[in-house]
Amino acid sequence: MDLDDFRWLLTDDGQQLLARAADAPADPLHAQTQLRRTADPGHVAAALTQVGLRRRAEAKFGDLAARMYFTPDGLEQATRLPVATHRSARLQAAQMETLVDLGCGIGGDLITSARAGLTCAGVDLDPVRVAVAEANLAALDLPGAVMVADATGVDHSPFDVAFADPARRTGRGRTFDVEDWTPPWPFVEGLLRRDACVKVAPGIPHAIIPAGVEAEWVSDHGEVKEAALWSGRLATTERRATVIGDGGLATLTEEDDPGAGVVPVGRFLYEPDGAVIRAGLVTAVAAGVRGGLVDAHIAYVTSDEAMRTPFARGYEVLEELPYREKALRAALRERNVGALTIKKRGVEVVPEQLRKRLDLSGDETATVVLTRVAGSGTALLVRPF
Repeated sequence: MDLDDFRWLLTDDGQQLLARAADAPADPLHAQTQLRRTADPGHVAAALTQVGLRRRAEAKFGDLAARMYFTPDGLEQATRLPVATHRSARLQAAQMETLVDLGCGIGGDLITSARAGLTCAGVDLDPVRVAVAEANLAALDLPGAVMVADATGVDHSPFDVAFADPARRTGRGRTFDVEDWTPPWPFVEGLLRRDACVKVAPGIPHAIIPAGVEAEWVSDHGEVKEAALWSGRLATTERRATVIGDGGLATLTEEDDPGAGVVPVGRFLYEPDGAVIRAGLVTAVAAGVRGGLVDAHIAYVTSDEAMRTPFARGYEVLEELPYREKALRAALRERNVGALTIKKRGVEVVPEQLRKRLDLSGDETATVVLTRVAGSGTALLVRPF
């Protein structure tokens, strides 16, 4: 996005064009033809880009998206509003008053922190992202300062907390190597020697997390969105899983985990949330439902008790079916199953391919779990509860 074109969008004429772009035909060619009758092509492109990005941003920012501004990469990297709001609430609860965002992007985290009452400042290397972040704070009537600067050269000592969300993309695409992050991992390690929070990929290896740093994995409506590393006074435990859903927020730590062993499959099966699995707290879920693991290396929990938990989805175990494909097909056809949900863990099965090979055509719907139980391949017919 051109910086001058974006700044023009913030003028009165730009806002009028943006409003017309929002009402323009859905077909991009027709929309451009209509808008170019009265506006510069560069301005039209900028306006239509913002309209498209705002629509995409609703999934992350809800009602705020219609008033915000974005860049394509900035939107992709931004945290979902409920997750960022949770993070800012933790800062508020810890009585942090000032925050510096070292690589603020389009300002998503600045927004939630400012809404939580913190005095915020942000820096970013990209002048366009800085302009967008400034515009977002202004559009939502929030205080805060943003400037173009290299995060690695900023003196962050005057702030109560430093926040960073290192970019995890290179010219080759998404990277899982911490040495390829921007800022790089050595900078992150240095930052974690003070009161700080660093957003990282959910797949971060436990082994590289510095001692004394809390790692929190967060899921939003069943989808693991991020891990956050908390250091200094902000670290309250070693590992934490936080799940956000329609009922609110729940959190689990290693202090809730007395451990659990392998037990025979009971009347109920539990599928732990992805954040719980990433945090290594599956046995905490097992203890919470008064059960155990179906296998020492598989993230399924079983119990004879039906219990509601925000940390796992529950299923009633109806019966064990044959595990081998030919016998499984016969068993499902005998039960008149046509629509089949296949869940699997710890076995070499591609559900879509297996479903096609089973070639079912009955009237009933069913859910089958394919997994290992005490080391052996097992098929369980289950029903969600």
